[in-house]
Formats: sequence, C-alpha cells, structure tokens
Amino acid sequence: MRKISVEQIRDAVSVLCWEACYYLPEDIVNGFHKALETEQSPLGKSILEQLIENANLAAKEDRPYCHDTGLTVVYAEVGQEVHFEGGDFEAAIHDGIRKGYKEGYLRNSVVGDPLLRINTNDNTPGVIHTRIVPGNKIKLTVLPKGGGSENMSAMKFLLPGEGVAGVKKFVLDTIEAAGGRACPPIVVGVGVGGTFDKVTEIAKEAVLREIGVHHHEPHIAQLEKELLEEINKLGIGPQGLGGTNTALWVAAETYGCHITALPVAVNIQCHAARKKSYVL
Repeated sequence: MRKISVEQIRDAVSVLCWEACYYLPEDIVNGFHKALETEQSPLGKSILEQLIENANLAAKEDRPYCHDTGLTVVYAEVGQEVHFEGGDFEAAIHDGIRKGYKEGYLRNSVVGDPLLRINTNDNTPGVIHTRIVPGNKIKLTVLPKGGGSENMSAMKFLLPGEGVAGVKKFVLDTIEAAGGRACPPIVVGVGVGGTFDKVTEIAKEAVLREIGVHHHEPHIAQLEKELLEEINKLGIGPQGLGGTNTALWVAAETYGCHITALPVAVNIQCHAARKKSYVL
C-alpha cells in the first residue's frame, strides 16, 4: 500500500491548472502548422498564423493562451494500491483549483448556482472524474473547458437502424449549427453508445486523445477519418470566417448500449484545446 498525502494532490492540481492554460499542447500547435500548410483561404491562413503566434507568446510570457480559462475538468486515474492521508481526496482537488487559479491569475468563470448566477470567485466547483485502476500511482489530467465550445456540444438518441449514416449526420449537423461560435479550428470528440450520461462522458474523454492517434478499432478509425474530411468540407474555416480547416481532429469513443438505443454525443473543443497531465 502506497500512502499519498492529499496535499500532494492539491499542489499537483494547482500547477496543472495554470500550466494547462499557459502552454498549449504540442499536438495542437503542430495541428495549427499542418492546417496552415493546407488552408486555401488567405484569411484562414492569416488567422492560423495568429493562433501560432499567440501560442508562442503565451508560453514565452507565462500568460493564459485564452482569456476564457474555463471550468476545470479533472480526470483522476487512481491506483487501487494507493491510500490517501491527511484529508478528503475530492476536497483536495477543489483546493488545488482554487490555488491554481489564484496564483496563476486565471479568470474565475464558475457560478455556484446555475440560476442565481453568483460567481464563486475561485473557479470551483470543478468537475471530477475518478477511475480506479491497477497499481500504486495516480494520474491527474486537467482539462480547462471553455464556455463557447461547450455550449455548442450536443447529445441525441438515434434509432438503432440509423446506424453509421445517422451518427455522421448528427455530428455534421451539430458542427454546422455551431459555426464560428465554437472558435474553430476545433477538436471534435464523438461518443457512441452507453447511456444518457455515459455517452457524453466518453465524448469528452475523446477530446483528450492526441491529434494523429486514431481509434484502435478499424471501423471507428474509418468513421473518424470520414467525419474529419466532411467537417472540413463545410467551409466554416478558422474562426468561422471561411476556409478548409474547420476541425483539426475528430476522435470517437464507443461503449456498449441497450438493444433499443443508439445514443450519440458530440463534445466540441475550441482551438484552445488545453490539457495537462501529471503522474504521482
């Protein structure tokens, strides 16, 4: 049994919060460069150049890449041989968010009650997903989720007979309806299967996958390729101002589902596709 203090959890989450917001992942920046090589719109090219410059400046000057530093989603893969000491595990994560957003000078974007709309002024509560895994380590991943792209995400129950064609239509309709409001070029996470809650969960998990990494199942990888091609034919383009690069990547995840159902979810991630992990 390995003992880990919850203070270590707090401090790790704190650092991950501002690191995620300052330093755009390498796969995303590389995605900008690749999109720049193929973009047909002169305005689209100019926008992609600005995104690359912004990423470089944010990293160089230790500043947030985007003013919307998001609602903090935390994924915790906890080894089953770990024992926490010194307090409550989830409380430590929330404390880490408070600490990170204060010390990193990040915008507080969370209201405590969705109807009363009073800002909590510390970016809590975050959203925590915990999974028990073999081993004695903990992997923490912070995903700051901006409001623009999250607001454009969607879920629907299809009829099983609608199949792949129905899944593709729903994804394309969702992206087309989002237009420029999701701040393209976007990363698209697609969930297929499960239940009402599970399908949205796996759609969000899909946006964590690195650009260039396809699903291990060939038919799902083929779906990803076809969706990326068709999304980029919509003409929405960088920042919604027209062009051939609306999406940097499409990642899909699946889960078993009931014989009467075909749930589909689309979780859109804006071009500020921030994510940061650390293993304790």
